[in-house]
Amino acid sequence: MEVLKNNKGVIITYVLVFGAIFLILLGGLLGFILLQLRQSAQKVAWNHSLHIAEAGINYYRWCLNNEVEQNCQTERDYFDPTGNLIGHFSLETTSQESCGQTIQRRIASTGWTNNFPNIKRKISVLYARESVAKYSYIINENLWVGSDHEIRGPFHTNGGIRFDGENQSLVTSARDTWLCTSSFACNYLVCPSGCSREGSACRCPGVFTTTGVSRPDLFNFPVTPFDFTGITIDLAQMKKITKDEGRGLYFEPSGAEGYRIAIDGDNLKVWKVLSTTMLDKICTVVGSKVICDGGTCEPECSHCQFDKCVVRDPVIKTETGPIYDGPIPQDCGLIFFEDELWIGKADLESNIKGKITIVSANLINPNKTTNVWLQGNINYARDSQLDGLLLIAQRNNLIGLYSPDKMELKGIFIAQTGFFGRNHYPCAKYSPYCKREKLEIYGSIVSNGRVGTQWISGSQIVSGYLKRESYFDANLVYSPPVFTPSISYDFKLVGWEEIR
Repeated sequence: MEVLKNNKGVIITYVLVFGAIFLILLGGLLGFILLQLRQSAQKVAWNHSLHIAEAGINYYRWCLNNEVEQNCQTERDYFDPTGNLIGHFSLETTSQESCGQTIQRRIASTGWTNNFPNIKRKISVLYARESVAKYSYIINENLWVGSDHEIRGPFHTNGGIRFDGENQSLVTSARDTWLCTSSFACNYLVCPSGCSREGSACRCPGVFTTTGVSRPDLFNFPVTPFDFTGITIDLAQMKKITKDEGRGLYFEPSGAEGYRIAIDGDNLKVWKVLSTTMLDKICTVVGSKVICDGGTCEPECSHCQFDKCVVRDPVIKTETGPIYDGPIPQDCGLIFFEDELWIGKADLESNIKGKITIVSANLINPNKTTNVWLQGNINYARDSQLDGLLLIAQRNNLIGLYSPDKMELKGIFIAQTGFFGRNHYPCAKYSPYCKREKLEIYGSIVSNGRVGTQWISGSQIVSGYLKRESYFDANLVYSPPVFTPSISYDFKLVGWEEIR
């Protein structure tokens, strides 16, 4: 009996010891499980916080595209699909603006859940409109790209293209077929491969080539036409900002022939052009048609005298100035000239610092439209991430006769109702300036009419630049100068990052 009593005491001791150990292990296991559950819940909340923050970004994008963003810059509740409140997001915004116009908008959104309000995630995105700088060329007419021309950037026309140059990007046309005439070196007696005779012209594909230089695998047609009406710039708004609101710079009609300017960094010099000499025996482009001085007075000819067409190509004879020698406003780099405009000289280039917009337009006389004459190189003082130029001509953007032999142009050049190019100067009268060696364009050309910087007769170059290279400027696609036309009205996501 005594032995049984002693064993009974030992069993109780074992039960208590092992029971205590079991309880400790069970408590640790339960604690570990609860910790894992909490960590899992926190991880879910951490993921949900990111989704909530992204929901805040999407919400603000809707506000931005519907122009109600003033009512959106607050903290908002976030509900799941069943309508349960599960979290919140708060929004912060900063803008890049010029002349009261938004260029870019940066949005920061912070999201968190109700269960774990201290677990927050913050993301920052950059929204901007996609500008015409996405393209190297946007044209509204038929055209011919010569075999010497290297184009590195998307190329589009609403007309047809004979593309004999070198392309590194898409070449698109809104036309399925088009009539290639002698103006585009199409001989209807022996039409190019892939084309067929139609009257005195050749019916050709929307984009075709006659050389082995281009890449037909990058030709695409027909595509949706580019809406030139949609990108028509409101010149009246620009004039109102500069003249009436006092932002930027406004130059009234000169009372003479126009103005000549040169830019050195952020400083602008302006001369008044008192008199000009008109060149004769030249040819120009109206729409897709070639019009020559002294030719028949066709409907496309804007000036007629004695039943002969007069093509106006003025060269500066006398000038005064400078009538302005001062800074370009940093908060509004918009300069409006209500007159004809010449830029630089062959030996006087402009160097742009910052992002500026230059406009030449006559909004007083409805029967008169203005041209911009490019006479000197245009470069950037630093690079296109910081610097940029938008040059708007109410009618034509033209490279003058006395342009540099090796010309460099940087910027976005818009010929709103006319064309970008260089007139035909016969060498019999204008040698050696009739032919120039090389033209390099770094930016974008937007031209309502057919572009032309080289003139050919037969197989010979008779005027213009012998070698041409064009590059689009990716830095200006989402961060262009103020009033650069957009391809789409809606703001698009440009950059995304999480801020820790």
